Amino acid sequence: MLAAVRSAAVLGVDAYPVTVEVDAANGLPAWNLVGLGAGAVKESRERVSAAIANAGFVVPPRRLTTNLAPADTRKDGTAFDLPIALGLLAATGQLDPDALAGHLFVGELGLDGTLRPIRGALPVARHAASVPGTMLVLPPANVAEARLVSALPVGAPATLADLVRQLGDGGVPLAVAAPTVAPAPPALDFADVVGQESAKRAMEVAAAGGHNVLLVGPPGAGKTMLARRLPTILPALAEEEALDVIAIHSVAGTLAPGAVAARERPFRSPHHSISAAGLIGGGSAPRPGEVSLAHHGVLFLDELLEFPRHVLEGLRQPMEDGRVVVARVAGSVAYPARFTLVAAMNPCPCGHLGDPTRACACAAADVARYRARLSGPLADRIDMHVTVGAVPVRTLGARTAGVGEASASIRARVERARARQRERFAAVRGVGCNAHAPGRWLDLRTPVDREARELLGAAAERLGLSARGYHRVLKVARTIADLADAPSITAASVAEALRYRPGQGSTPGAPAASGALSVAHGVRTDRAISDL
Repeated sequence: MLAAVRSAAVLGVDAYPVTVEVDAANGLPAWNLVGLGAGAVKESRERVSAAIANAGFVVPPRRLTTNLAPADTRKDGTAFDLPIALGLLAATGQLDPDALAGHLFVGELGLDGTLRPIRGALPVARHAASVPGTMLVLPPANVAEARLVSALPVGAPATLADLVRQLGDGGVPLAVAAPTVAPAPPALDFADVVGQESAKRAMEVAAAGGHNVLLVGPPGAGKTMLARRLPTILPALAEEEALDVIAIHSVAGTLAPGAVAARERPFRSPHHSISAAGLIGGGSAPRPGEVSLAHHGVLFLDELLEFPRHVLEGLRQPMEDGRVVVARVAGSVAYPARFTLVAAMNPCPCGHLGDPTRACACAAADVARYRARLSGPLADRIDMHVTVGAVPVRTLGARTAGVGEASASIRARVERARARQRERFAAVRGVGCNAHAPGRWLDLRTPVDREARELLGAAAERLGLSARGYHRVLKVARTIADLADAPSITAASVAEALRYRPGQGSTPGAPAASGALSVAHGVRTDRAISDL
């Protein structure tokens, strides 16, 4: 007897249909599983056999063949346990095959027949919702994810025995998502940062436009403190963004309890010993890397120059394209990777170059060699290079935490700037903020004052900016203008944006241009131009 059960598998962050076919024929007892199943899929025979026995059913001594169609696509994970078990029961006459119609089944089985959670429940739910008249049946622990697809009926029996009984009674009742407790609001706040007004301003600009930032300063200057507070001033995730983030973390198996309800922007901070596959994604069975887990959030690379250079170079494509394509012989998988990079590094090997309180012990050649670990092409993709100076201990003792501007008020300005950008890029697909806009598009369609254009052209020649560098300065200036609610890019906006851009001739990782380009926000334009 032959039975077919509808299921689904995840490829990248999307799901595709899989039909689990089970044939029970006369012959010597055997169980063959075909259809390019990986190790976890092949082991399902043992789990399913024990689960069926402990649920009160039997695995008859027949020649069993299980096929996962399409058979030319590799399949991994434990989500096929449940459809395989139901197919076996239907093929051996212990379950009416007609009862399986209109349902899509996924779930891992424990040896006692309980349904255990799986990865990728949200992509599977999205796929199930695209087929009218489908009820998704999955483990109870995955109901909160599946419920994010509001139009989809979901069933979540606790055990295999309960499911078979419910199917025999005419259908699986709708599941109710268990209440999830959202985590407490983060205790981090920009009010805790003492001093560092220019660095806090740079972080506000980065948050408003989605710009990548490199923080350069001595140990203990507050680079990590600033980076960890960036998510507190970022706008809340939109509904579609939240679904994308949850889907990625679900596929990766890193979805924390309460994350579905919290909908917080991710903050990822991998150690510098991470591999290229861990950062970018990949492996023999491809999984999302840290750049994808930071999608719509922040990727913080502390001690940037301690990362292997070949690992850092892997960031160039996702920073430019907003996605990662992992290519293998059997095919390629694409993961979204639209993140804001915040990197931190010391100015020299000892860390005290430019520190007024401690002398630097590094030779000039050692400093140049140290900074050369950051390649020019990667440095060119970082919009803002910010110098973070050490805060005097006397200043720390004179002030108490919590007296600076709070994250909530900074976030309000950021959200207003982002709203202007959403309106500006409404007709540009895949662009939600200035950092992701095509440079040429922004140059042609954004009003730029005559003095600002002159200042930008003179600075491009003086600093030897590349075409990418020129457009990135323009994008940062547009964000600064958005924060000021200015309809056009002014010379003051360009002057401030140029403060964050090192010249082409400077060593990668060096502080941003000083002197003429260290023009404070609001300084007169004619003076900025004459200084150049």
